Amino acid sequence: MTHLEQLYRAFGFLRRLTDEERTALEAVVKTRTLRRRQYILQAGDVCRHYTFVAEGCLRMYQTDEQGREHCVLFAVEEEWITDIGSMHNRKPSHFHIEAVEPATVLQIAREDLWQLWNRFHVFDRYFRVITEDAYSSLQQRLVMTHSLNGAERYRLFAEAYPQLVRRLPATQIASYLGITPEFLSKIKSDFLRRKS
Repeated sequence: MTHLEQLYRAFGFLRRLTDEERTALEAVVKTRTLRRRQYILQAGDVCRHYTFVAEGCLRMYQTDEQGREHCVLFAVEEEWITDIGSMHNRKPSHFHIEAVEPATVLQIAREDLWQLWNRFHVFDRYFRVITEDAYSSLQQRLVMTHSLNGAERYRLFAEAYPQLVRRLPATQIASYLGITPEFLSKIKSDFLRRKS
């Protein structure tokens, strides 16, 4: 399956794209190959693309004044990643988006996406649905962060994203969960001990 076919399939959960819609989408999509640790957005830059992950894993994070990273999002195959606030407000981002591992991404520039939305209802509807889903996930994560301890947060993360537990460095998982890598190591040991 080509990367464009992956993208067509992603849109397919609403309905199959017509030939005209596929052609319009193909005309605005740019493919990029990323090295591990290569950025597609750095803090201070304005986000200009919606990015679809065809292969690999990306993360969005912020670095505080003490140099600590705070991860807010991971995106793996057939998921989207962008700084919506920066893109829509055309303001500098507070986030970095980088490849956790070598990746291939498909990007759509903001202006091109808006033209697609105006020409074809399916694209407008699709992005509204994925934005609503992302907002819902963010709400759940916020409640989880405020109401659960680190061990419970790790257990839920490991159950929901077992592939990420295997693919991500412990420091990045800890950053996402809001705990230290040392505490994560202890949690993982306890978690594995209870499982066996």
